[in-house]
Amino acid sequence: MVDNIKKGGVDIYPEVSDKAESSSFQEAHFVNYNNSNESKWQKFKDSFKRLEDDIDPNLSEAEKAEIRRYRNEGEKLNKSLKTRHMILIAIATGIGTGLLVGSGSSLNKGGPAGLIIGTVIVGSMLVNVMEAAGEMALTYGDLTGGFNAYTSFLVDESFAFAVSWNYCIQWLCVMPLELVTASMTIKYWTTTINPDAFVAIFYVLIVVINFAGSAGYGEAEFFFNSAKSLMLVGFIILSIILSVGGAGDHHYYGAHYWHDPGAFANSFKGVCAVLINMAFALGCTEANAFMSSEAKNPRRAIPSATKQVVYKVVFFFIVPLFLIGLLVPYNSPELLGSSGSKTHASPFVIAVSKVKVVPHIVNAVILLAVLSVGNSALFIASRTLQSLAEQGFAPSWFNYIDRTGKPLRALAVSSIIGLFSFIAAYDKQETVFNWLLSISGLSQIFTWTGICLGHIRFRAAFKAQGYSTNELGYKSKTGVWGSIYGVVINFLILIAQFWIALWPIGGDGKANANSFFQNYLGAVVALVFYVAHKLWHRNWKLWIPADQIDLRKGRKIFDADVLAQEDMEETQRIKNSPFYVRAYHFWC
Repeated sequence: MVDNIKKGGVDIYPEVSDKAESSSFQEAHFVNYNNSNESKWQKFKDSFKRLEDDIDPNLSEAEKAEIRRYRNEGEKLNKSLKTRHMILIAIATGIGTGLLVGSGSSLNKGGPAGLIIGTVIVGSMLVNVMEAAGEMALTYGDLTGGFNAYTSFLVDESFAFAVSWNYCIQWLCVMPLELVTASMTIKYWTTTINPDAFVAIFYVLIVVINFAGSAGYGEAEFFFNSAKSLMLVGFIILSIILSVGGAGDHHYYGAHYWHDPGAFANSFKGVCAVLINMAFALGCTEANAFMSSEAKNPRRAIPSATKQVVYKVVFFFIVPLFLIGLLVPYNSPELLGSSGSKTHASPFVIAVSKVKVVPHIVNAVILLAVLSVGNSALFIASRTLQSLAEQGFAPSWFNYIDRTGKPLRALAVSSIIGLFSFIAAYDKQETVFNWLLSISGLSQIFTWTGICLGHIRFRAAFKAQGYSTNELGYKSKTGVWGSIYGVVINFLILIAQFWIALWPIGGDGKANANSFFQNYLGAVVALVFYVAHKLWHRNWKLWIPADQIDLRKGRKIFDADVLAQEDMEETQRIKNSPFYVRAYHFWC
């Protein structure tokens, strides 16, 4: 049966639930706009028509609503992509500007030790976010708006409005951010060609990929993520060889740069400066939990996705950044955020610069990685904007899905906003980079806070209304305390960023208004949206009382006895399996 015909064990549309048992019902009531007698050009034009236009007008509203949901299922990322796409998307999606380029600024401000400490703090918090997201995704997986929608009925609608719009603005900013970064990356090879020439090429490529739909997006991401993963593995191996003097200038580096110029660049303040960059670098990781909730066995896939986050943080962030700290001094004039050089290279390129040809290969892969995140940004931004319209948080005009499943109007507007990337030719593009990075990074903090806060309120409502957590399809391994830890860490990051923004590193010790708005604009935007929604709707509650939270809204109800039986059978099956199977389940 179609998954979302039944919600909370109750038929939402009983008059269509029996009919919808087979796909023949769905196909029989669609107007056949793919008629073989039509020309390819006509089919292409028809594909841009609204999704509802091909539904039999004689059906009831309930039947039409069910068919729309059935068709929308096809646009969900994991429904459209193959297993090979999903594995690489889980591992490598999001690895782009924040890690491969922005880490240079983090190293410059925090030093090698500050860089690792900041990464560990954000990474440890993310594990709790993943667990909370996994629990709610399996419980409320069918809600429009995903994890940003949970806060609307678990915490407060105004908070949900602010976080959702901040999330949308984040991804609208990320595409131009990545294209500006791409133009900066190319400066490693040439500074004579106008950067906007490259931006134009990359912009057209990303827009064409996204207008091709999920299939085009999946294939592009598979290529991009394969290149990123192979590059990072190769970088780790080569960096280890370089650090012990086995290649390049055959100089043994060891921990030399941890002593001279030192492990910390700006003491505690430097560590604080690293946190927001790492938040941006690890952004979108929480989406793995929601994709896993749609797997064939989500109760197994969600803990596996959490382990993938641990591996991603350790092997693709902590290990490479530790090696960079061994090979690149934090006061290198080539690093982004430093002074003394007009050409700012990625720390990954600087680290392997003593080996011929390799820096060019690494820089090329970094360029692909940057384009990958830009590609994902346009994909996510357009769908988030359409989701906001469906929730009533944005004009309904954006709620237009064409016959191929694309949010056509939202995609068009997102693409237009992406034209802002042509500011790459501006002589102070690094300033633009910092503005966009600040907006994007802070937005991620609000999203993670919303997930953890929603989970805390969800568990409080469960307790207040007499429900048992044994009824949950998946229970967070870190529980409520893990979510509390996530909220506390995110709150401390916001405080740290406020300190850094108002009294910036390298300043004269006085408050700097320009620096504050340049580095804390995301929080200001979120506050404006929150207050505006409160005033407009006259909603004066800070949060919804636990006993008034509607726990049945879109909730999937599981039988506690059946879940216990399944867990027992799965434990027994693994126990009786060969060693390699038990090892796989332990690590994966």
